[in-house]
Amino acid sequence: MVNIKCIDLSGIPVVQEGVFHATNNQFQKAGLKGFIQVKVLENDNLYVRVDLPGVPDDAVRYRVDGVRQKVVFFSGETLGDVNEKDGVREYSGTAGLACNCCEITNVDAKMKDGVLRMILSRVKVNKDDQNKCTLTLPPFTGKTGRIVEDHPYVVKGRKGACFMGSTVDGGVYFTVDIPGVFKDDVQVTTNETVVRFVAENKNVYEHDESGRIYAGRINNHPSFSSLPSFSSHTITWNAEFGVLKMFVTPPLNTNNNN
Repeated sequence: MVNIKCIDLSGIPVVQEGVFHATNNQFQKAGLKGFIQVKVLENDNLYVRVDLPGVPDDAVRYRVDGVRQKVVFFSGETLGDVNEKDGVREYSGTAGLACNCCEITNVDAKMKDGVLRMILSRVKVNKDDQNKCTLTLPPFTGKTGRIVEDHPYVVKGRKGACFMGSTVDGGVYFTVDIPGVFKDDVQVTTNETVVRFVAENKNVYEHDESGRIYAGRINNHPSFSSLPSFSSHTITWNAEFGVLKMFVTPPLNTNNNN
């Protein structure tokens, strides 16, 4: 197998604030941070954004708690992939209200490119309380730092943002979560020693403050100069449901000696 490794570009700040990556994804260079965000809109409804990379657009499930009508339960699972040792990832979690004065009356949900977005309509059940309610579940925890966090809503499968392993043909399989990015907004380039990727969420959805940018690279180990360069490898990739998958296949061995 070719001795290569995955290297992220998180040490290079790309925004004025000096942010080098979000703690939910070491390949994220800019944009929305956090696996989940819940915020109060001007009309008092709640906007919920949840990253569920790998979950197909029609495979997410959600329902309002029928007893207290305070939270929405959401879940989903990815498609099976023979190249990943952990196989299918399953997600499950909740979001909504942390108050005693309101109830959720309706959910308008859309799943796209590995991101679940929901508008939760609510009403005041405590008529005596006229204050604007801002208590949400969970509170927004998006932040930047050098410690990468596990995905809190993964109940089965890998919790990290990337996976790398070998394939049966002696190549390398690499996958990285890029939630929110459409496949046409991904660029993969290669030279003799590096395969690079850049993925940008160019279409900013309503209620999102910005898009996201991801970047990283796979390096051919420099100490093995006798190895064939990446320019002689076959590089294939695909991006679907907020996950980028790349295959690096070495050239066929033409040595017929036994």
